Amino acid sequence: MGILSVITWGASTARADWPNFRGPSHDGISDERGLQVAWKTPIPTAWDRVVGSAYSSFACVGDRVYTCGTQNEEQVLLALDADSGRVIWQSPIEKEYKDSQGSGPRATPTVHDGLVYVLGAHGRLVAYDVENGNEVWSQQFNHRPTWGYSGSVLIEGDLAIVSAGMDQGSLAAFDKKTGSPKWKCGDDPAGYATPYPFTFNDKRYIAGFTGSSAIIADAVTGTEVWKRVWKTDWNVNASAPIFSDGHLFLSSGYRTGCALLKLAAEGDKLSAKEVWRSKVLLNKFQSCILRDGKLYTSDQKALKCVDFLTGKEQWHIKRMKHGTLLLAQDHLFVLTQEGQLQIAPISPEGFSPTTNTDIISDRCWTVPVIHRGRLYARNLERIACFDLAPKSE
Repeated sequence: MGILSVITWGASTARADWPNFRGPSHDGISDERGLQVAWKTPIPTAWDRVVGSAYSSFACVGDRVYTCGTQNEEQVLLALDADSGRVIWQSPIEKEYKDSQGSGPRATPTVHDGLVYVLGAHGRLVAYDVENGNEVWSQQFNHRPTWGYSGSVLIEGDLAIVSAGMDQGSLAAFDKKTGSPKWKCGDDPAGYATPYPFTFNDKRYIAGFTGSSAIIADAVTGTEVWKRVWKTDWNVNASAPIFSDGHLFLSSGYRTGCALLKLAAEGDKLSAKEVWRSKVLLNKFQSCILRDGKLYTSDQKALKCVDFLTGKEQWHIKRMKHGTLLLAQDHLFVLTQEGQLQIAPISPEGFSPTTNTDIISDRCWTVPVIHRGRLYARNLERIACFDLAPKSE
């Protein structure tokens, strides 16, 4: 490794960890630097490992990578060595989950303050000791949606918050250290989205995208402050809500589409005025990235760029549908469902890849993660780790 590689690698290691789904700011944007974004040769593979079926993405903290898989007819949580892919520990979540669209866990682990949290597809929420994988506490939810519990755990202050569903709470909060129930909000069926935190008028809120609605809860008390019916075919509301400058954005796939809502305070409650609504974006399971007033996603029809405040489409590439996106170093990293990685400068003018290479085979519906100069990607069965540090000439 040359001097340049050593310098840039040192810069990358100083960057923030990626402890939960969509990263520390819940937006799919990484602050990694020192990455090579133009590759004319294959990107070097650091390691790869079969972990068993799952759609779970990655939590990367320090020198460990956390994800899920299926082993010996059980859903499992794995802690892997980031340098080698070696299994440091592996712990059961619950019994195996089978599905014709892909078996195994759906949720991404969340790492916080010495614990790792994950929700199994059948509905068992477990907190583990980060050092050894020992179970610390658990809760069981009994209102599994059609394709399994999929939302990840949100840590907000002293709370671990999930989408449980029905009488167990559209949103349900527990003491993050003990698992003791703290509050419930709503009784709609569980959706597939991860609870989303935001600050509005100096107050913290949690947005939930349930099977039949969008709701907002007071983050401290769990009091419902706003709700809107949001029906989608098969109750598939999976895309992460996005809040920016007083506006809340929602998107679903099938025939539902998306909307931008302007929030306002009404006493202890919130109101929302529709700014625009259309079918310009149809996110089945993908979540948009917002940068400089533009939304980027690879939805059920195309890779697209759409203006946040107007809903006007800026550009689209029809052949690139059902992909997943990550933003790092002012570049979009797009993993297609066929396992092709395309890297391009983020721009409302168009998509011009500097890299276009196959990195993994079979169905890829899991969003990749970049941490410490490496990119982690997976299909249903296998994880692959790639070295994005620049190579010396």
